[in-house]
Amino acid sequence: MIAPEPIASTAEVPPGTGPHPRPVVDGRPYAQRASRAARHAVTRAEVGGQRLRVLLVEDDPGDAFLVGELLEEADAPVTLRTARSLAEAVDELGEVDCVLLDLGLPDVSGLPALRQLLRTGPGVAVCVLTGLADEHLGMAAVAEGAQDYLVKGRVDGVLLSRAIRYAVERRRADDNALRLREAELRQAESARLERGLLPQPLIAPDLVRLDMFYRPGRERALLGGDFYDAVQTGPGRLSLVVGDVSGHGAEEAALGVALRVAWRALTLAQVPPDELMPTLERVLMAERRAEEVFATLATVSVDLHAAEAVVRMHGHPPPLLITRDAVRPVPGRPAMMLGVLPGQESRPVQLPLPDDWAILTYTDGLIEGRVGDGRLGVSGLCRLVTAHRDSGAPIGELPGWLFGEAERRNGDPLPDDVAMLLLSGSGQ
Repeated sequence: MIAPEPIASTAEVPPGTGPHPRPVVDGRPYAQRASRAARHAVTRAEVGGQRLRVLLVEDDPGDAFLVGELLEEADAPVTLRTARSLAEAVDELGEVDCVLLDLGLPDVSGLPALRQLLRTGPGVAVCVLTGLADEHLGMAAVAEGAQDYLVKGRVDGVLLSRAIRYAVERRRADDNALRLREAELRQAESARLERGLLPQPLIAPDLVRLDMFYRPGRERALLGGDFYDAVQTGPGRLSLVVGDVSGHGAEEAALGVALRVAWRALTLAQVPPDELMPTLERVLMAERRAEEVFATLATVSVDLHAAEAVVRMHGHPPPLLITRDAVRPVPGRPAMMLGVLPGQESRPVQLPLPDDWAILTYTDGLIEGRVGDGRLGVSGLCRLVTAHRDSGAPIGELPGWLFGEAERRNGDPLPDDVAMLLLSGSGQ
């Protein structure tokens, strides 16, 4: 027998007594109108193979007894508990699937009772079970968020059991729809952030070859703060940046967008490099969500007419200078990453460019994958680039090939975002 498990002590009231006696139709109890076979066919189908946990919020012991009897006679797949006030029910909401709510409670009544219950237990299905046969009130209750509105004396055990199961399924469907919508919004936000992180380079066509690569760590379902950009600052003069904001969330991605946009604006405005980096650091410190957030970056300024590049690094892995015969990291000691010790100056590295030059800039997600008992590292990356050049494959395929090889050696998807810019001279 499914007897109510009262939270507060309730006296059992025999059928036919109390302010709401068991309904009788044609001389028979209402619950006996349907055949037992029909009742079993309706109620044996338990949701998810489990019994539903139902909390009845009812201050009338007679009505509470009646609900338990109706569900027992219908062989309903539920475990019923009772509470005599909304205050008592609040503590139980985390352990139930559905609430049967009377609107005439001693501590709060009417629609305010429903609103308070929905605020306290937003993930619980709610069926209003009241003696008020008011169509307008029922519509208002459903509009407020109840899954159903039932009138005492007008439902039998089969209908009550069905209403409970349908309410739980509707609640689950609503929750799934909400989660889907939230996922779609996050995806749209990520797409907007990706467009900010991955701009269109402002470089004249046919001046140089620029190959770009970006792969977010999709297993996190969030963007990281990797970013890049490339602009032309004059006839035969180019500037590149590749950076990485610490962290792996949408806030870090938004900060990466802010830094990229600031770098592009300052570079196009011909701000001297000695002033550009301190200004960029000020942007970082003003926009970051916490003091421990920092950014690493590497910039490359290329003068095609002078066949020279100037490289600056702030806590970032060194770019690689690639020729037909050699692959080597740009020498020099990086300055402190931006946002850690403000005001640190970076020493520019002058880099003569041979006829067959190419420069690869990248973020650390590419070199932090596992290789045996260690990490790929800069030296391992140089070996991979050398193997690719020795194979005779086109230089433009290098970024995608490097990512695939790093991931293959890691044995799993790389745990961090990866961004690359490959700038190639006319000799490549």
